[in-house]
Amino acid sequence: MKIEELRSQIENKSARLAVIGLGYVGLPVATLFADEGFDVLGVEIRSDHVDKINAGICPIEGNEPGLAELLQRVMESCILRATTDYGELGDRDVFLVAVETPVDENNVPRYEALRSAITSLAPVMKDGSLVIVESTVAPRTMQDLVLPLLEKHSGKKLNQDFFLGICPERVMPGKLLKNLRSLSRVAGGMTPETAEAMIALYRHIVEADLDPADCITAELVKTAENAYRDVQIAFANEVALIAEAAGGDIWKVRELVNKSPMRQMHLPGAGVGGHCIPKDPWLLAHGAANHGVRLRIIPAAREVNNSMPLHMVKLLENALAQAGKPLLEARVAVLGYAYLEDSDDTRNSPTRSLVARLYELGAQPVIHDPWIPEYNGDVFERVNGCDAAIVMVAHSAYRKMDLVRLRLALKHPILVDGRKVFDSATASAAGFIYRGVGVSVGP
Repeated sequence: MKIEELRSQIENKSARLAVIGLGYVGLPVATLFADEGFDVLGVEIRSDHVDKINAGICPIEGNEPGLAELLQRVMESCILRATTDYGELGDRDVFLVAVETPVDENNVPRYEALRSAITSLAPVMKDGSLVIVESTVAPRTMQDLVLPLLEKHSGKKLNQDFFLGICPERVMPGKLLKNLRSLSRVAGGMTPETAEAMIALYRHIVEADLDPADCITAELVKTAENAYRDVQIAFANEVALIAEAAGGDIWKVRELVNKSPMRQMHLPGAGVGGHCIPKDPWLLAHGAANHGVRLRIIPAAREVNNSMPLHMVKLLENALAQAGKPLLEARVAVLGYAYLEDSDDTRNSPTRSLVARLYELGAQPVIHDPWIPEYNGDVFERVNGCDAAIVMVAHSAYRKMDLVRLRLALKHPILVDGRKVFDSATASAAGFIYRGVGVSVGP
């Protein structure tokens, strides 16, 4: 099949789709295409997820508007199903690969899931099929890893027997469906014709711009945009540390800086988490590996942002000292374990670093998170008798919390806020010793 024939099938929705990886990206992608009338088969290695999906139950917790209802609707219509068996993919025309692409402790890409998906797919894909990687990868990964694996394990040749491209997702938990519909995408194809076929596919679900490009450009764009955010957040965090030291208030500073044209200071806070921002800068940097490029800004930004949970511990220790309580053996109520508000996503959560540091220093963290089954329940029961509370995530439940009741539940009136859930005046009025990122405690 020529790419023009496949594009025609995509446009009339007769192309059969497969989505490999039914997590935060793959599941909403699969449901949106199914809702548009495509025959969609999802592949997921977690059998419990497959069972839930086939029963019309969304395995993604957290506040994810519309996803559970959409999944139930398309499952009832029998236009989407899930399996653990790659052997069922032989009749598919288009494959969307949405698997995790983390980095290791040395910040080197770990592509075990991507390698596994590609090597499992290659032997069963038919002639004329299109493979699209939605995962975020380092520049040249499509050319140097994905393409060789596909050709080796399929015995097929690119642009003769199959077509290949990358269209990195742009989503975040809490806005999965909204982001997929409303954010622009870069369709990187191994040929311009492949890129145009990809655009024809995504036009069914994306209402924003779809820009054709080559694969390296698409890889660079996605990793660069997240590295940009990481660098900007690091700048905001560093200014916050300066504001604390100088006797200022970062939140007032940020407000006034952003009144100046062409300025948009990001939000400082207790750390950066999630699947993307902590690792995508390293994926971008990996594109220069072994080419003699000296990297300075990206590593420095990562260092600053990784240090913020540890700074939270310093703020806590300072507040405890004011109350005459050492950190050693203190019971600390840690509010929030997800990396993002109103989400159950704990990937690279800054709270993990904070909790590890508290244990190292002999403190006793008591974790609460309304979205994590292991840590949910009544927040006031969980924090009762703790020596201090430290807010790591701006969950809606915490924003609505009765501060006086929180103070009465604590042994010492100490509140350390890493997300500006509360301001210092409100916390002080409720009787707290308050510490916040970027807020001076006075002379």
